[in-house]
Amino acid sequence: MDKEIIFIIEESNEGGYEARALGHSIYTQGETYEEVKKSVLDAVHCHFEQKDLPSMIRFHFENRYLE
Repeated sequence: MDKEIIFIIEESNEGGYEARALGHSIYTQGETYEEVKKSVLDAVHCHFEQKDLPSMIRFHFENRYLE
């Protein structure tokens, strides 16, 4: 069991946000930042068995549009 899982959250080109896990094939999206965070929690619970759930989920927001 991994103790933590890290998600990179970025603004989507189509609007809203996209989230992808580092080291796991988990990807989700949402219209708002709060919605994408909830989608991440749902995706993690679907991806892992209860006994294998990470004890910590970290969010790293990347703004690729900084100039």
